[in-house]
Amino acid sequence: MITNEMQERVRGWFAGRLPQEWTTVAPRVSVDREEVVVVLTTDDVTLAVDASDAERAEARAGRARAFREETRDARVAIAREAEHRFERKVSWGAVVGDHEELWTHVSAPVMTRLRQPQRLVLDTLVDAGVAKSRSEALAWCVRLVGQHEDDWLAELRAAMESVADVRRKGPAAS
Repeated sequence: MITNEMQERVRGWFAGRLPQEWTTVAPRVSVDREEVVVVLTTDDVTLAVDASDAERAEARAGRARAFREETRDARVAIAREAEHRFERKVSWGAVVGDHEELWTHVSAPVMTRLRQPQRLVLDTLVDAGVAKSRSEALAWCVRLVGQHEDDWLAELRAAMESVADVRRKGPAAS
């Protein structure tokens, strides 16, 4: 389990380490067992008032691409430091207006055993063209639960943090 303290340490380190000119707001930093994801928000593009949605979307994608290329060497150096310090891979992303993209983030394999009713759910998603494989269908299901159960998952994480606090305060194992 990733504790709140670990999340805070990583967020704090990146807040202090990243160049201030890279972002207009504090970076969004998330941590799990394998990876630290750092998403930076940059200035939005300036376009004519009558710019189309397509023009605005492409300008934002272009700004994100330029940011990625212009900051590559420095990001790699910062990532190496963080990977050594926190023993996790570092992935990056950018937000420009309503455009967000992640670069080279970890896709960790997860193995699970499913009974036939659960496999049938995945097969239905594949057969319907929602996913290309059972693996992709399972990832889709996890994303869907994450989107619709944010409050419940936050409450669960808080409860797990409370249990971890109680364990830390308990007698030391010999």
